[in-house]
Amino acid sequence: MTILANSETRVLVQGITGREAASFTKDMLEYGTKVVSGVTPGKKGHTVHSVPVFDTVAQAMAFETADAAIISVPPLMVKEAAQEALLGGIKLLIVVTERVPRRDTVEFLELARETGATVIGPNTLGLISPGVVKLGMAGGPVATVEKAYMPGKVGIASRSGGMTTEIANLLTTNGIGQSTCISVGGDPIVGSNFLELAERFNQDPGTEAMVIFSEPGGVIEEKLAQWVQENRVTMPIIAFIAGRFVDDMPGMRFGHAATIVEGDKGSTKSKIEVFEGAGIRVAHAFSDIVTILREVL
Repeated sequence: MTILANSETRVLVQGITGREAASFTKDMLEYGTKVVSGVTPGKKGHTVHSVPVFDTVAQAMAFETADAAIISVPPLMVKEAAQEALLGGIKLLIVVTERVPRRDTVEFLELARETGATVIGPNTLGLISPGVVKLGMAGGPVATVEKAYMPGKVGIASRSGGMTTEIANLLTTNGIGQSTCISVGGDPIVGSNFLELAERFNQDPGTEAMVIFSEPGGVIEEKLAQWVQENRVTMPIIAFIAGRFVDDMPGMRFGHAATIVEGDKGSTKSKIEVFEGAGIRVAHAFSDIVTILREVL
Protein backbone atom coordinates (compact mmCIF):
# COMPACT_ATOMS: atom_id res chain seq x y z
CA MET A 1 0.00 0.00 0.00
CA THR A 2 0.99 3.62 -0.45
CA ILE A 3 -0.11 6.98 0.88
CA LEU A 4 -0.72 10.16 -1.13
CA ALA A 5 0.04 8.69 -4.57
CA ASN A 6 0.00 5.39 -6.45
CA SER A 7 0.69 3.93 -9.88
CA GLU A 8 -2.46 5.55 -11.30
CA THR A 9 -1.63 9.08 -10.13
CA ARG A 10 -1.46 11.49 -13.07
CA VAL A 11 1.11 14.24 -12.69
CA LEU A 12 1.44 17.78 -14.04
CA VAL A 13 4.79 19.62 -13.75
CA GLN A 14 4.73 23.40 -13.41
CA GLY A 15 7.94 24.95 -14.69
CA ILE A 16 8.68 21.80 -16.70
CA THR A 17 10.94 23.54 -19.22
CA GLY A 18 13.41 24.54 -16.51
CA ARG A 19 16.61 22.51 -16.28
CA GLU A 20 15.84 21.04 -12.87
CA ALA A 21 12.23 20.19 -13.69
CA ALA A 22 13.15 18.66 -17.04
CA SER A 23 15.69 16.46 -15.29
CA PHE A 24 13.37 15.09 -12.62
CA THR A 25 10.57 14.71 -15.18
CA LYS A 26 12.83 12.33 -17.11
CA ASP A 27 13.60 10.41 -13.90
CA MET A 28 9.92 10.14 -13.01
CA LEU A 29 8.98 8.87 -16.45
CA GLU A 30 11.72 6.25 -16.33
CA TYR A 31 10.43 5.11 -12.94
CA GLY A 32 6.97 4.61 -14.39
CA THR A 33 5.25 7.71 -13.00
CA LYS A 34 2.45 8.98 -15.22
CA VAL A 35 3.56 12.50 -16.13
CA VAL A 36 0.75 13.68 -18.39
CA SER A 37 1.54 17.35 -18.96
CA GLY A 38 3.65 20.35 -18.12
CA VAL A 39 3.07 24.08 -17.76
CA THR A 40 5.38 26.96 -18.64
CA PRO A 41 3.77 30.24 -19.76
CA GLY A 42 4.70 31.03 -23.34
CA LYS A 43 5.86 27.48 -24.11
CA LYS A 44 2.61 25.93 -25.32
CA GLY A 45 3.28 23.47 -28.13
CA HIS A 46 6.70 22.42 -26.86
CA THR A 47 7.42 19.00 -25.38
CA VAL A 48 9.80 17.86 -22.64
CA HIS A 49 10.73 14.19 -22.93
CA SER A 50 7.57 13.79 -25.03
CA VAL A 51 5.40 15.41 -22.34
CA PRO A 52 3.23 18.17 -23.88
CA VAL A 53 3.67 21.68 -22.49
CA PHE A 54 0.90 24.24 -22.04
CA ASP A 55 0.69 27.90 -21.04
CA THR A 56 -1.75 27.36 -18.15
CA VAL A 57 -2.95 24.67 -15.78
CA ALA A 58 -6.44 25.03 -17.26
CA GLN A 59 -5.10 24.14 -20.72
CA ALA A 60 -3.19 21.18 -19.33
CA MET A 61 -6.18 19.90 -17.38
CA ALA A 62 -8.37 20.21 -20.47
CA PHE A 63 -5.85 18.05 -22.35
CA GLU A 64 -5.72 15.40 -19.61
CA THR A 65 -6.86 15.62 -16.00
CA ALA A 66 -4.04 15.43 -13.44
CA ASP A 67 -4.28 14.46 -9.77
CA ALA A 68 -0.95 15.90 -8.62
CA ALA A 69 1.18 18.89 -9.55
CA ILE A 70 4.87 19.42 -8.93
CA ILE A 71 5.98 23.05 -8.71
CA SER A 72 9.51 23.99 -9.75
CA VAL A 73 9.47 27.74 -10.36
CA PRO A 74 11.33 30.72 -8.80
CA PRO A 75 10.32 31.45 -5.17
CA LEU A 76 8.34 34.61 -5.94
CA MET A 77 6.27 32.73 -8.54
CA VAL A 78 5.32 29.80 -6.31
CA LYS A 79 2.19 31.34 -4.77
CA GLU A 80 0.63 32.11 -8.13
CA ALA A 81 1.55 28.66 -9.48
CA ALA A 82 0.15 26.93 -6.40
CA GLN A 83 -3.09 28.92 -6.51
CA GLU A 84 -3.51 28.15 -10.19
CA ALA A 85 -3.04 24.43 -9.56
CA LEU A 86 -5.34 24.30 -6.53
CA LEU A 87 -8.10 26.29 -8.21
CA GLY A 88 -7.68 24.03 -11.24
CA GLY A 89 -8.62 20.96 -9.21
CA ILE A 90 -5.24 19.55 -8.19
CA LYS A 91 -5.49 17.58 -4.92
CA LEU A 92 -1.79 16.85 -4.26
CA LEU A 93 0.78 19.60 -4.55
CA ILE A 94 4.54 18.99 -4.32
CA VAL A 95 6.49 22.25 -3.98
CA VAL A 96 10.19 21.63 -4.59
CA THR A 97 11.16 25.32 -4.66
CA GLU A 98 12.94 26.50 -1.51
CA ARG A 99 12.91 29.80 0.37
CA VAL A 100 9.37 30.66 -0.61
CA PRO A 101 8.23 33.84 1.23
CA ARG A 102 6.41 32.77 4.39
CA ARG A 103 3.37 34.92 3.72
CA ASP A 104 3.02 33.37 0.26
CA THR A 105 3.21 29.87 1.75
CA VAL A 106 0.57 30.67 4.36
CA GLU A 107 -1.75 31.98 1.67
CA PHE A 108 -1.60 28.96 -0.62
CA LEU A 109 -1.75 26.54 2.30
CA GLU A 110 -4.99 28.21 3.39
CA LEU A 111 -6.34 27.76 -0.14
CA ALA A 112 -5.27 24.10 -0.03
CA ARG A 113 -7.31 23.62 3.16
CA GLU A 114 -10.31 25.26 1.54
CA THR A 115 -10.08 23.04 -1.54
CA GLY A 116 -9.28 19.84 0.36
CA ALA A 117 -5.82 19.43 -1.15
CA THR A 118 -2.63 18.08 0.39
CA VAL A 119 0.63 20.03 0.11
CA ILE A 120 4.14 18.62 0.52
CA GLY A 121 6.85 21.29 0.88
CA PRO A 122 8.02 23.90 0.07
CA ASN A 123 11.68 22.88 -0.14
CA THR A 124 10.92 19.19 -0.61
CA LEU A 125 12.55 16.62 -2.85
CA GLY A 126 9.20 14.86 -3.16
CA LEU A 127 8.19 11.31 -2.31
CA ILE A 128 8.70 7.72 -3.37
CA SER A 129 6.61 4.61 -2.91
CA PRO A 130 9.22 2.01 -3.92
CA GLY A 131 8.36 0.11 -7.07
CA VAL A 132 5.16 2.12 -7.50
CA VAL A 133 5.57 5.86 -7.99
CA LYS A 134 8.13 8.66 -7.68
CA LEU A 135 7.13 12.33 -7.43
CA GLY A 136 9.77 15.02 -7.71
CA MET A 137 13.52 14.69 -7.25
CA ALA A 138 13.44 12.18 -4.37
CA GLY A 139 16.11 9.54 -4.75
CA GLY A 140 17.59 11.01 -7.93
CA PRO A 141 18.04 8.88 -11.07
CA VAL A 142 16.23 5.56 -11.39
CA ALA A 143 19.41 3.53 -10.88
CA THR A 144 19.97 5.21 -7.51
CA VAL A 145 16.33 4.78 -6.49
CA GLU A 146 16.31 1.10 -7.34
CA LYS A 147 19.47 0.58 -5.32
CA ALA A 148 18.44 2.58 -2.25
CA TYR A 149 14.74 1.79 -2.00
CA MET A 150 12.78 -1.45 -1.82
CA PRO A 151 9.07 -2.18 -1.27
CA GLY A 152 8.07 -2.96 2.29
CA LYS A 153 6.09 -1.85 5.33
CA VAL A 154 8.04 1.02 6.91
CA GLY A 155 7.02 4.60 6.23
CA ILE A 156 9.64 7.37 6.27
CA ALA A 157 9.13 11.11 6.83
CA SER A 158 12.20 13.34 6.88
CA ARG A 159 12.91 17.06 7.18
CA SER A 160 15.96 16.47 5.00
CA GLY A 161 15.42 15.32 1.45
CA GLY A 162 18.84 13.72 1.26
CA MET A 163 18.32 11.86 4.52
CA THR A 164 15.11 10.37 3.16
CA THR A 165 17.26 8.38 0.78
CA GLU A 166 19.95 7.72 3.41
CA ILE A 167 17.39 6.17 5.75
CA ALA A 168 15.80 4.16 2.96
CA ASN A 169 19.23 2.90 1.90
CA LEU A 170 20.04 1.92 5.49
CA LEU A 171 16.83 -0.06 5.73
CA THR A 172 17.22 -1.64 2.28
CA THR A 173 20.79 -2.70 3.06
CA ASN A 174 19.41 -4.48 6.11
CA GLY A 175 16.54 -6.12 4.26
CA ILE A 176 13.78 -3.79 5.52
CA GLY A 177 11.49 -2.39 2.82
CA GLN A 178 9.55 0.85 2.73
CA SER A 179 5.91 1.71 1.98
CA THR A 180 6.16 5.45 1.25
CA CYS A 181 9.12 7.78 1.83
CA ILE A 182 8.46 11.50 2.07
CA SER A 183 10.71 14.55 2.15
CA VAL A 184 8.62 16.85 4.35
CA GLY A 185 10.45 20.02 3.34
CA GLY A 186 12.99 22.27 5.02
CA ASP A 187 11.36 25.72 4.82
CA PRO A 188 10.07 27.31 8.05
CA ILE A 189 6.45 26.73 7.03
CA VAL A 190 5.47 23.57 5.17
CA GLY A 191 2.28 21.78 4.28
CA SER A 192 2.07 18.22 5.60
CA ASN A 193 4.16 17.66 8.73
CA PHE A 194 5.19 14.69 10.87
CA LEU A 195 1.85 14.62 12.69
CA GLU A 196 -0.31 14.66 9.58
CA LEU A 197 1.84 12.03 7.88
CA ALA A 198 1.83 9.83 11.00
CA GLU A 199 -1.96 9.90 10.92
CA ARG A 200 -1.91 8.77 7.29
CA PHE A 201 0.65 6.03 7.91
CA ASN A 202 -1.32 4.82 10.92
CA GLN A 203 -4.39 4.37 8.70
CA ASP A 204 -2.44 2.60 5.95
CA PRO A 205 -2.75 -1.19 6.22
CA GLY A 206 0.50 -1.51 4.28
CA THR A 207 2.55 0.41 6.85
CA GLU A 208 3.57 -1.31 10.10
CA ALA A 209 6.06 1.25 11.46
CA MET A 210 7.24 4.80 10.80
CA VAL A 211 10.69 6.39 10.91
CA ILE A 212 11.11 10.14 11.20
CA PHE A 213 14.25 12.22 10.72
CA SER A 214 13.91 15.34 12.84
CA GLU A 215 16.06 18.42 13.28
CA PRO A 216 16.27 21.20 15.88
CA GLY A 217 13.55 23.82 15.66
CA GLY A 218 9.77 23.79 15.71
CA VAL A 219 7.26 22.15 18.03
CA ILE A 220 5.50 19.67 15.75
CA GLU A 221 7.27 16.82 17.53
CA GLU A 222 5.50 17.79 20.75
CA LYS A 223 2.16 17.69 18.97
CA LEU A 224 3.04 14.30 17.49
CA ALA A 225 3.88 12.94 20.94
CA GLN A 226 0.61 14.31 22.33
CA TRP A 227 -1.36 12.69 19.49
CA VAL A 228 0.31 9.34 20.12
CA GLN A 229 -0.59 9.47 23.79
CA GLU A 230 -4.13 10.74 23.43
CA ASN A 231 -5.02 8.23 20.71
CA ARG A 232 -3.06 5.33 22.19
CA VAL A 233 -1.35 4.80 18.85
CA THR A 234 0.19 1.33 18.60
CA MET A 235 2.07 1.82 15.31
CA PRO A 236 5.76 1.91 16.28
CA ILE A 237 7.41 5.26 15.58
CA ILE A 238 11.19 5.56 15.58
CA ALA A 239 12.79 9.00 15.63
CA PHE A 240 16.32 10.08 14.84
CA ILE A 241 17.06 13.68 15.83
CA ALA A 242 20.02 15.33 14.14
CA GLY A 243 22.00 18.38 15.21
CA ARG A 244 22.23 17.85 18.95
CA PHE A 245 25.16 20.26 19.13
CA VAL A 246 22.73 23.11 18.44
CA ASP A 247 21.40 22.81 22.00
CA ASP A 248 24.61 24.43 23.18
CA MET A 249 24.29 27.30 20.70
CA PRO A 250 21.06 29.22 21.43
CA GLY A 251 19.73 31.22 18.49
CA MET A 252 21.96 29.45 16.00
CA ARG A 253 20.55 28.61 12.59
CA PHE A 254 22.04 25.96 10.36
CA GLY A 255 21.10 23.90 7.34
CA HIS A 256 17.41 24.28 6.63
CA ALA A 257 15.67 27.60 7.07
CA ALA A 258 13.37 26.02 9.67
CA THR A 259 16.20 24.91 11.92
CA ILE A 260 16.49 27.49 14.66
CA VAL A 261 16.46 27.00 18.43
CA GLU A 262 15.49 29.63 20.98
CA GLY A 263 16.25 28.54 24.54
CA ASP A 264 14.70 25.12 25.14
CA LYS A 265 12.02 25.63 22.49
CA GLY A 266 12.72 23.27 19.63
CA SER A 267 15.86 21.83 21.21
CA THR A 268 16.83 18.24 20.56
CA LYS A 269 16.81 17.61 24.32
CA SER A 270 13.18 18.65 24.65
CA LYS A 271 12.20 16.60 21.61
CA ILE A 272 13.86 13.49 22.97
CA GLU A 273 12.08 13.95 26.29
CA VAL A 274 8.61 14.31 24.79
CA PHE A 275 9.18 11.43 22.38
CA GLU A 276 10.34 9.04 25.04
CA GLY A 277 7.53 10.17 27.33
CA ALA A 278 5.02 9.20 24.65
CA GLY A 279 6.61 5.84 23.91
CA ILE A 280 8.20 6.95 20.65
CA ARG A 281 11.54 5.17 20.35
CA VAL A 282 14.55 7.47 19.86
CA ALA A 283 17.52 6.21 17.86
CA HIS A 284 20.57 7.77 19.51
CA ALA A 285 22.82 6.50 16.71
CA PHE A 286 21.83 6.28 13.07
CA SER A 287 22.34 2.51 13.00
CA ASP A 288 19.99 2.18 15.97
CA ILE A 289 17.10 2.72 13.58
CA VAL A 290 17.57 -0.79 12.23
CA THR A 291 18.06 -2.31 15.69
CA ILE A 292 14.83 -0.79 16.97
CA LEU A 293 12.84 -1.71 13.85
CA ARG A 294 13.88 -5.32 14.20
CA GLU A 295 12.63 -5.26 17.78
CA VAL A 296 9.22 -3.79 16.96
CA LEU A 297 8.37 -5.42 13.64
